Amino acid sequence: MNRKEQLSVWAPKAQHVTLVIADRRFPMRRDDGDWWRPGEELTDDLVDSDVDYGFLVDDSDKPLPDPRSRRQPNGLHELSRTYEPTSYAWGDQAWTGRQLAGGVIYEMHVGTFTPEGTLLSAIDRLDHLVGLGIDFVEVMPVNGFNGTHNWGYDGVLWYTVQEQYGGPAAYQQFVDACHQRGLAVIQDVVYNHLGPSGNYLALFGPYLKEGRGNTWGDSVNLDTENSDEVRRYIIENALMWLRDYHVDGLRLDAVHALVDTRATHLLEQMAIEVDALSAFARRPLSLVAESDMNAPRLITPREAGGYGLAGQWSDDFHHALYVSLTGDTTGYYADFGSLETLAKVFRAGFFHDGTMSTFRGRHHGARIDTQRMPTWRLVVFSDNHDQIGNRAAGNRLSSWLNADQLRLAGLVTLLSPFTPMIFMGEEWGASTPWQFFTSHPEPELGEIVAKGRVEEFAQMDWDISTVPNPQDPSTFTNSKLNWDEISGGSHAKLLEFYRRVIEVRRTYPDLTDPRFDRSAASCSDEDGWLMVQRGEIVMVVNFSEFATEVPLTGPVSTVLEVGSAAISGDTAKLGAHSAVVASIL
Repeated sequence: MNRKEQLSVWAPKAQHVTLVIADRRFPMRRDDGDWWRPGEELTDDLVDSDVDYGFLVDDSDKPLPDPRSRRQPNGLHELSRTYEPTSYAWGDQAWTGRQLAGGVIYEMHVGTFTPEGTLLSAIDRLDHLVGLGIDFVEVMPVNGFNGTHNWGYDGVLWYTVQEQYGGPAAYQQFVDACHQRGLAVIQDVVYNHLGPSGNYLALFGPYLKEGRGNTWGDSVNLDTENSDEVRRYIIENALMWLRDYHVDGLRLDAVHALVDTRATHLLEQMAIEVDALSAFARRPLSLVAESDMNAPRLITPREAGGYGLAGQWSDDFHHALYVSLTGDTTGYYADFGSLETLAKVFRAGFFHDGTMSTFRGRHHGARIDTQRMPTWRLVVFSDNHDQIGNRAAGNRLSSWLNADQLRLAGLVTLLSPFTPMIFMGEEWGASTPWQFFTSHPEPELGEIVAKGRVEEFAQMDWDISTVPNPQDPSTFTNSKLNWDEISGGSHAKLLEFYRRVIEVRRTYPDLTDPRFDRSAASCSDEDGWLMVQRGEIVMVVNFSEFATEVPLTGPVSTVLEVGSAAISGDTAKLGAHSAVVASIL
């Protein structure tokens, strides 16, 4: 798309639209599809370089930013700026992509990953990820939000890259640098809602279904009048990241909040078009959903009647592992109080597969066809941005688990049959919290967010005195990683352990075998142990505070020990919070 083509806008609600460039105004013409396009008055020489522009819609006295703006150099309320993505000289011509199967994902937030909080400064830390054994860098949302720092899920201009992170050119450099190091990139995108500030879409067209909301506000219009163009707005955004920025996959936020009653669901339509782009680009392009529905149809191939997404996050794995490590059964952890829940997840993928969910007060989920579904379609983790940030004080597991328990968390996740994901800093037990932070410029909105945060945790019987104010700048700065920690002590030891476990995962083919029937799991709630056998590899974990012994199926050779664990003959002898991984002879 050239610069002049970027200066068109879909505005079915408008009676007239005027393009503003600097101090000049250009009347626009409506076509049959309610797109407004510049007339002959806008000559090519006026846009032979990047320009700042906006749209006067009907009687508006201030130019509005472009809904498809590629840059907002002065903030979301100001003029947009054109950006031609083909101007970047890529250096990743040798990159052929990476499939999700067998991979290890690293989730990061640009603003807190480094002290500088930029995409270019993040490049300097990519070699750390390569040395760790990471395959995919999953970047939390980078699209335009109001303010200077945010988790990213309050974005309102989905086609932009936040200027504080470096803008679109820096994003291209970041992806290029990842590819040249053998790292794939998954971009986190949010299509289920828009943020509370800086959203002008309703002035252009029916992007939202007013009065039909979800957890975060009005739902996006996917299935009512004029929804064809709204769906194109979303799908072309997805294709933009994959095509113009060479991204290898998208993580789709909270797809359960996508209200779509049309015959072909948006997710299926997106998967069809992404697969078409993948065929042309000749590299894998993966769509991974965040969903709390436990619905196998999301990751069932279209040929078998599913939506055809590559993968989805598994909250069941996290909840079962978290309770096994902490004993916390409050709130939505209530159903996961037995080790059998974790064993079932290893065997069946979901724990709630049509079972009663006491938290929801109803039956939940559907059963995975384990004869046909590969294990790698489920993305698992011991912590992620939500699970940490949604605790009152933003505490990581490392703030209250001992060193051996942190090793167990990493071991069980990384050697699971699924696709493991690490949250930034987890690999060294970062002492810095990951707190919920915002920077809304509007004082009233900031007060509402802060008050709502306190009320949310008061309802959960948490100590509200520990809830930091999201608007306090220190809440943001406190959440930045401290890279000095990796150089010594317990942090360095844990980091080396994570490297070793990922190496073990890559050494034994049984550990990446995607067949559910190659993974058997048993446990003892009384003695606190879990045993998982995957082909010729067996992993025995003691979550309890007491020593125990677990008989094995035959003679084995030790591969890895955690804590005071050893194998004697055909018995695993495990101290408190210990584990052993062995190869059957």
